[in-house]
Amino acid sequence: MNALSTAEALNADNFDGAVQTDVLIIGAGLAGLSTALALPTSLNIIVLSKADLEVCSSHYAQGGIAASLDKNDSVADHIADTLIAGAGLCEADNTSSILSAGQQAVQWLCEQGVPFTQIQQDNNVKSFTELQTELQTTDLHLTKEGGHGCRRVAHADDATGRHIMEALTIKVKAASNINVLPFHEALSLLTNSANPNKQCQGALVFDHTHQRQLTFHSRAVVLASGGLGQLFKRASAPNVCVGDGVMMAWQAGCRLANLEFIQFHPTGLALDDSSFLISEALRGEGGRLTCPQTGVRFMLEIDERAELAPRDIVARAIAEQISNNGLGYVHLDVSHLPEQFLREHFPQIYQTLLELGIDITKQPIPVAPTAHYSCGGVITCANGLTDVIGLYAAGEVAYTGLHGANRLASNSLLECVVVGRNIAADLPHYLKALENLDTVAIYDHLNLSGTTIWTPPTLKDAQAVILPLSNLPASPSYGSKANDNVNDNVNDNVNGNGNANIEADISEITAQLKILMTNNMGITRRAGQLEQALIQIESWQHQLRYLKSHSTNISSESKSDTPTLANLRYFQLARQLQLATLVIQSAYQRYESRGGHYRQDYPHLATTPRTSVIAPLSKLIDDDKEGGIGWLVQPIIDNTEVGLTHTVANV
Repeated sequence: MNALSTAEALNADNFDGAVQTDVLIIGAGLAGLSTALALPTSLNIIVLSKADLEVCSSHYAQGGIAASLDKNDSVADHIADTLIAGAGLCEADNTSSILSAGQQAVQWLCEQGVPFTQIQQDNNVKSFTELQTELQTTDLHLTKEGGHGCRRVAHADDATGRHIMEALTIKVKAASNINVLPFHEALSLLTNSANPNKQCQGALVFDHTHQRQLTFHSRAVVLASGGLGQLFKRASAPNVCVGDGVMMAWQAGCRLANLEFIQFHPTGLALDDSSFLISEALRGEGGRLTCPQTGVRFMLEIDERAELAPRDIVARAIAEQISNNGLGYVHLDVSHLPEQFLREHFPQIYQTLLELGIDITKQPIPVAPTAHYSCGGVITCANGLTDVIGLYAAGEVAYTGLHGANRLASNSLLECVVVGRNIAADLPHYLKALENLDTVAIYDHLNLSGTTIWTPPTLKDAQAVILPLSNLPASPSYGSKANDNVNDNVNDNVNGNGNANIEADISEITAQLKILMTNNMGITRRAGQLEQALIQIESWQHQLRYLKSHSTNISSESKSDTPTLANLRYFQLARQLQLATLVIQSAYQRYESRGGHYRQDYPHLATTPRTSVIAPLSKLIDDDKEGGIGWLVQPIIDNTEVGLTHTVANV
C-alpha cells in the first residue's frame, strides 16, 4: 500500500479503523522526517504528527547543528567538549559514534535542500534568498555556542530549525511512499505482551480530525515524539511535548534513564508568558549577561568561560541573580555589536523583538531560564534500538547517552539526523531477518533479543530508581478497564465536582502540575521540595480517580468505537502525573549535584557517576508480585562525604 492508497483507505466509507503499513513513525520532527527520508523507497511509511507539522521542537530550534566542519576543528575536540559538558555521564561509545558522523549528517541536510548560511565572500554577506539549495559543508558559515572550544555550529540565519524542517517537509510530501498524518496522536504501542520477548507491532492512535480511534499495524515502529518540556509552566517546547512517547515506551517494556536531567535554556525571553528563545549564538558572537540594576557582567566572576560556559552553569547563575534582584530577569546585551551585523545574522530575533518593542541594536533583552530539553529518555543504542524488539527511538524521546548530565549546545539536531539515518540503515535488515524466520520461532525463541535480529542497548554503571507501586498503572492499554490504576479506591474525603466540572477540574490540575514542577523540580532542588511534590501528585491522582468514578463523561467500559474527548483528556493527565512521579523520583534519589541536576542539600559531585535507570513497568509489577519491590527510597549515587552507600540493581 503506497501513500495515496493509505490516504484513500482512511477516508473510505467502509474503513474499519485498522491501517496496515511497513513502518510507523510517531513524530514528525527532525528525527522522524530524517528517518522517513533515509529509509528505502520500497517501504510504505506512515508518519504521525500530533498537530500541524510545524508544531514541534525541531521547528523552533534557532542556533544550529554542531559538527566538526572547520579545518582547525576535529571530531576528537568535539567529543572532548561534549564529555566535559555532560559532566561524567555521557556514554562514551555512543558519543563517539554519533559525533563522528557529524560531517556526513550536515552534508546530507545540504543535499536535502537546507539553505544553510554561507561563508562571507568578498566581504559581502549574501541575502538569505540568494543562498544555494545544495551546498558543501566547506561552504558553511559556523558560529560558536556555549561549551564549544571553537566555531562549530552550522546554521541558517537564526532560524535553523524552521529552515531545516521546511526543506525536509517538502521532500517528505513529494515522496510517494510516505504518508504524513497530522492531528493523529499515538496513545499506546501494540506489543505481543504474552511473550518474554515483546515485539512492537504498531500503535493505538486517536484521530483528532474525525474524533475516532484507529489501530495502526506495522512491521516496525520508530518513536520520535519529542520531549517533556510542557510539564513545566515556562518552557520552550510547543504544547504537544508532554513526554507521552517516554511513557508509551516504558509501558511497552523499555527502560528509561536519567529523567532528572532537565536542561534549562539560560536565555528565554522574559516578557509576559513568552516561550520565545534568545539563541545562544548571540552570546557566541559577543553578547553579555548583565545585572539590570548595575549593568555589571556577572558571569566573569563565576566561570572563566563567562557567557559561553555550559548551559547548566549559566542557567544557575542567572537564576541566582534573579532571586537576588527580584525582577524576574537579567539582561542580555548585544547593543555594542554592529547594527548591520545583528540585523543580518539574527533577522528573526531582531524582527520578533522589535515587534515587541525591543530594539536589540540599542536596548538590552530581558531573559530568564526556561525548561528546554530532556537529556534522559528511552534507553537506546546509537542505532536507535530499544529494549522492545521492532521499536526504535530517536531524538529527544531517546537516551543514547550523548548528552549525559547536560547537553552541549546544538548537539541535539545532530543526534536527530545521525540516529534517524542509522535507524534507516538498520531497519531494512531487521525486516529482512523477520521474513527469513518462522513466525513461531520469533515468539518462542527465549534468546531472540540476543541474536543478530535485535540487540538491546547496554548500560554501564546503572543504578535503579525505586518507585511507589501504589501509583503504577496496571496496564498500558487505552480505553479499557485494564488501563485503570492499580488502586481505584478513593478516600471519602477527596472532593470532586462530578460530571458538570470534569473538564474544568482536569484543566486546573494540568495547570497546577506545571506550576508544581517549575517550583519544586526546577533549576535547583531540595529533598523537602521533591517530597512535597510527590505528595501533591499522589493527591491529584486520587482526585482524578474520584472524578472518573463520579462522571458519566469518562467511561470505564471496554474499548469504545467512539472514544470521547473527556476520556482522552483524563488519559493524558493521568499519564502526565505518572511521568512527573518518575521524573521527581529520579531527582529525589540522586544524592549529588551534576550537570543539569542541582541539589542544594547535596551540592557536590559523587565519587562515581552512575546512570539512573527506571525498569520497565511490567518488570516492576512482576517483581512486586514476588515481594521484591516496595516503597524503598534508596540513594542512586554513593557519596562518602555523607556516609551513603549505593545498591547496584540489575535493570
